[in-house]
This record gives sequence, C-alpha cells and structure tokens, in this order.
Amino acid sequence: MQPSEIESILRSALALDEVHVSGEGGHYQVIAVASLFDGMSRVKQQQVIYAPLMEQIASNAIHALSIKAFTPAEWQRNKKLIMPS
Repeated sequence: MQPSEIESILRSALALDEVHVSGEGGHYQVIAVASLFDGMSRVKQQQVIYAPLMEQIASNAIHALSIKAFTPAEWQRNKKLIMPS
C-alpha cells in the first residue's frame, strides 16, 4: 500500500485541512490536521483516524500506524518542529 492511498482514504472520509502520510512496508506515519480534533482526547483523535482504515488494517495492508493529530492552531505552533523546511 502506498502512502498516497492512505492519504486518499483519509481525505475522502474525514474533513481534514491537511494530511501527511509517510512510510512503507506496512508501517506508516500519519499527521492529520483538522478543527474536528478540537476538544478530543488523544485516544478519540486516533480512533477517528483509524476508523476509515480498518479494512486495510484488518487485511494487514497496514501493519503499524503512528498518528499525530492536530487542530489548525496546534499545527501552526508545531509544524516547524515536525516538518522542518
């Protein structure tokens, strides 16, 4: 499975401002930015990201998934640390 496929699934299922997916060989990292994460616990944020990917996780196309979810304000504060230019 390609990172772009995961990105496409997440974009079509969720109202995300930004999504960045990297990785290979079943191990992927997701950075998702959306106002819908505002007020959610980290566990709930991760559940929101996992939900549209359950079929790929069940089929083992995705073996491991690391998720970082941000509100737009959190992303503005943190993106320079996470994604240096």
